[in-house]
Amino acid sequence: MGRTVGTAILDFSGRSVVVTGAFGILGTGVVCRLQQAGAKVIAVDAHITPQDRWAAAGLERVDVRGGVDLREEGPVEELYQSIAAPWASIHIAGGFLYAPLADTSQADFQNMMQMNARTCFLCCRAAAARMADGGRIVNIAARPGVEPRTGANMSAYAASKAAVAALSEALGEELAGRGILVNAVAPSILDTPQNRADMPDADPADWPKAEDVAETIAFLASPDNTVTRSAVVPVYGRA
Repeated sequence: MGRTVGTAILDFSGRSVVVTGAFGILGTGVVCRLQQAGAKVIAVDAHITPQDRWAAAGLERVDVRGGVDLREEGPVEELYQSIAAPWASIHIAGGFLYAPLADTSQADFQNMMQMNARTCFLCCRAAAARMADGGRIVNIAARPGVEPRTGANMSAYAASKAAVAALSEALGEELAGRGILVNAVAPSILDTPQNRADMPDADPADWPKAEDVAETIAFLASPDNTVTRSAVVPVYGRA
């Protein structure tokens, strides 16, 4: 059921995994990777995507939950209360803003904090409350969140992802006694069609691919990860 990664075989058979932001490029990559490893995936997103999208991709065991506003406590609590003892929860949902300080409004800043930090906090809290001891939580920080100087002209985004990184490290310590391992990954610029279009002069060969980042996420969320917690793992490729 699992796929060999180096010397490890990731096997999620019989385990439920929540993936937020599941309909984006990275989210879809994570869902597909978890499916390869035998997981039952609860695919969550603010957008509405029909169940047959996943069936058309040849994926089984995907429970699609579209139209969930992860910025609000009520919908998040309702979502996780409907899931019996998830093994892992992976929080990809978020947003991006490229704008210099002078062009960043208070509303822009608040929106970044809500889309990135607040959704992460609410999902971590709800997931931990529903998990049996020994689960896994993986969050998505970003390079500007752990190397703030790379966040010039995107300070609101960098600040929100720094909050995600700090939250992940703190919760990794707080939940260690229950055997719940909390980690985050920090991508640089992902190689996506949108990023290629936005940065036509850049060399995407150096950017990490979504499927490679998904591989790292899947390992951190897997039973094979028995010791790594409170880490913010750089997934920069050669960038």
